[in-house]
Amino acid sequence: MNETTLKGRWNEVKGKLKQAYGDLTDDDLTYAEGQEDELYGRLQQKTGKTKDEVRKMIADL
Repeated sequence: MNETTLKGRWNEVKGKLKQAYGDLTDDDLTYAEGQEDELYGRLQQKTGKTKDEVRKMIADL
């Protein structure tokens, strides 16, 4: 995958996450670009799921 494809996919995932979890903000998701571990931590806090559950949730989007 090239960088453009990855960025496009990330934008799709961000939109789906915001639809599924309305309390996620653009700041939560933008901050996470390049900060994968922190993204998982923020998503865990907002959703109450484990890191593995968050990974699966993202993969299933």
